[in-house]
Amino acid sequence: MAVRGFSGAPTRSAWSKGPLARCCLAASAYPIDDGLVREVVTLVQTQVQDEVSQLQTEDDDSTASTNLSRVRINEIVESSVPKKKGRLVGLGRRSRSVLRFSAPPPFVDPEVLTAQLKDKDDRISLLETQMAAQQAGYEAQKRLNQQMMEMMKKMYPNEVFPNVQDP
Repeated sequence: MAVRGFSGAPTRSAWSKGPLARCCLAASAYPIDDGLVREVVTLVQTQVQDEVSQLQTEDDDSTASTNLSRVRINEIVESSVPKKKGRLVGLGRRSRSVLRFSAPPPFVDPEVLTAQLKDKDDRISLLETQMAAQQAGYEAQKRLNQQMMEMMKKMYPNEVFPNVQDP
């Protein structure tokens, strides 16, 4: 299937198959003939190609993939697109509610997680002890207040004291 280029002629360039092409296609599957979008696409393409070539030169002996992640490509696009009033010109606002990563979280050593869990358990038990001590203090103060109220009622039987509820 040939994709029509900005000039209207069919093209099969490498970018027309990648994620950058999808950002520039209208609902009719023809590229949007917009100068700003075209400039951004070419700028992003060159930056992506530069980074891929750097990865290839750094890892000459490696067989690892040199494809950039979608997150990195998005970062390049965001840094390349001019911003106006907090919006990416030509692209609108970036949605913050959508998760940026579809990959699973990086591997974390189970010993580290166990240590963190133990620290949190220790903190929880300390806070529970502090809460119990505070509750005991509140109960003691409540009993003292009740005793004082009873003494005042005995000393002044003709007085009416307000009935104060404890929180």
